[in-house]
Amino acid sequence: MLHLPTDVGHARRGPLQHRFRYHVDYLLFAPEATLKRPRLFGRNRLNLFSFYDADHGGARGNGSGADWAWDQFAAAGLPKRAGLVMALLTQPRFLGYWFNPVSFWMVIEGDTLRAVIAEVNNTFGQRHSYICHRPAFAPIAARDQIAAQKVFHVSPFQDVRGAYFFNFSLHPDRLAIRIQQIDGENGLDAAMTGRFRPLTSRGIAAAAARRPGGALRVSVLIIWQALKLRLKGAAWRNLPPPPSNEISK
Repeated sequence: MLHLPTDVGHARRGPLQHRFRYHVDYLLFAPEATLKRPRLFGRNRLNLFSFYDADHGGARGNGSGADWAWDQFAAAGLPKRAGLVMALLTQPRFLGYWFNPVSFWMVIEGDTLRAVIAEVNNTFGQRHSYICHRPAFAPIAARDQIAAQKVFHVSPFQDVRGAYFFNFSLHPDRLAIRIQQIDGENGLDAAMTGRFRPLTSRGIAAAAARRPGGALRVSVLIIWQALKLRLKGAAWRNLPPPPSNEISK
């Protein structure tokens, strides 16, 4: 299990500009593997940091984890086989509290990234996922940009239109992900970068001291940035129904 303290930045483009940058704790691990866990990390049980399988993969709050992700990749043309490893990049629960704006299911072969599912949650209890891969599931390099039509309501200050463009740069010691949302002159640039380190109880305790609240802190920061946008005059969009399909590309 790897700990990824990340630098997360958002920059809104268009007539009303807004930007922010925070540090957030992510984990990268293979949910199907039997791994030794630090004492301060729990699997499907309360701890300082924890991971619950039902939080991911399928219906929000009632997910089926890696089984769901493998089903989606298989439906897209990448069935489970020897040599492929499923890894999940996600924020852990903090003292049982869960909220995750985006997690990433990754299919890795050796040092090669083959495909990704971006699992997106909004603050209104909804979820939608985007599957990202190159033709014939060719290796994904940092220069490769993968497009997906935006179909899911994330921010009440943005319309559900335009397209996302994903870039993934995965290395043994570091990770960088960039997401551009383009809607004419409007849009958003989001990026996260960090270096991997082994997940230890000492690291968990240090992260909790430096960034107290974990996922709860992220939820509060989202509300804080929304308030700042509203004070800048950003127009509020009503919540539309979620897409009928749970995953798209």
